[in-house]
Amino acid sequence: MKTALFDFELPETLIATEPASPRDSARMLVVRDGLEDRIVHELPDFLKAGDVMVFNDTRVIPARLLGQKMRLGGGDAKIEILLHKKINSTQLWQCFAKPAKKLKIGDEVHFAPDFMATVVDKLESGEVVLQFEETGFYTKLNRYGQMPLPPYIERQRPASDVDKQDYQTLYAKHDGSVAAPTAGLHFTEELLQRIDAAGVQRVHVTLHVGGGTFLPVKVEDTDEHVMHSEYAEVSQQTADIINQARKKGGRIIAVGTTSLRTLESAATPEGELKKFSRETAIFITPGYRFKMVDMLLTNFHLPRSTLFMLVSAFAGTEAMKKAYNHSISNNYRFYSYGDTSLLFRSKAAS
Repeated sequence: MKTALFDFELPETLIATEPASPRDSARMLVVRDGLEDRIVHELPDFLKAGDVMVFNDTRVIPARLLGQKMRLGGGDAKIEILLHKKINSTQLWQCFAKPAKKLKIGDEVHFAPDFMATVVDKLESGEVVLQFEETGFYTKLNRYGQMPLPPYIERQRPASDVDKQDYQTLYAKHDGSVAAPTAGLHFTEELLQRIDAAGVQRVHVTLHVGGGTFLPVKVEDTDEHVMHSEYAEVSQQTADIINQARKKGGRIIAVGTTSLRTLESAATPEGELKKFSRETAIFITPGYRFKMVDMLLTNFHLPRSTLFMLVSAFAGTEAMKKAYNHSISNNYRFYSYGDTSLLFRSKAAS
């Protein structure tokens, strides 16, 4: 499938650099048989008792670090690090580095007098592998790190202390993401209470969003694209709740593409959700048959991105082209801090 099929022109003025306040005041485009302009606060209007909403409870870490390379014999240089993916239970991290060519295996990068890492590998992809001291790692990271705002925001303004709260869901629990599951940024405590009052169950899965989220699809054919892998987890309790709800006719609503990808990764071909705790590199394009998800709440995505391909697979390519044309014409706000959409699965994707 040609990547160009998922291209569109987006005015830069529609890229949101600040979130809506309050969070649930953002606009919400409902894509069902047609298009309907609504507000996130009105989301319970589309839910019913017996439905299950699935949230990704990953927590964004302040993954951007500014440091100084230290090498015996000189050759020091300023280095910017973006933690990309944790490799194992010790603090071994795959990272993007700028400038990576300045780093050699054995170099130390110092971020503060009490916080440093050693370069232990350089990958063919251009990334580096850093070994951090395990003791007090997250305490030091929270002290010295910056929130890793997407490049399209950082080109317009630097990250601030306010982003440490704004770029985090209310229910974030498990450290590990370097990008937010942004559909979840729209929820307030009051909205969650109204969802509960509607008789909708809320459950959590975990998918730690990697730095590959920022990478565009550069190949001309989607068959040639190599998807980045991310760690995902579904508990037995969550699987049981979802399976029981589906048997009783309840709908499964994924909050964000990360929740959807986790559910589809953990589902059997017969449509049963299983306990899951491993890497997933699922790549969903039109023609995919969804096994678990009936509705999807998701923000507006980049042109030629794997996420725009996913929503096109879910709601239909032509429907999503119409939806994005409508959104652009009506000045919806795009990307991480932007507005959102509520998509109903098309019959062709069932």
